[in-house]
Amino acid sequence: MLNSLNDQGAGFKTDTNKVTIIDNNNNITAYELKSKSEVAKDLVSVIIQKLNA
Repeated sequence: MLNSLNDQGAGFKTDTNKVTIIDNNNNITAYELKSKSEVAKDLVSVIIQKLNA
């Protein structure tokens, strides 16, 4: 997972973040800027999908 520090409102000392997930097959999923709780939900969804695959 990549955590953007270059985008306004992403990274540390903010309530929002923008991440990109690269899986073990080099599939890239980029997410828009969203709340950190929404980012956490996205991460859990990806983990569950991979476990059920």
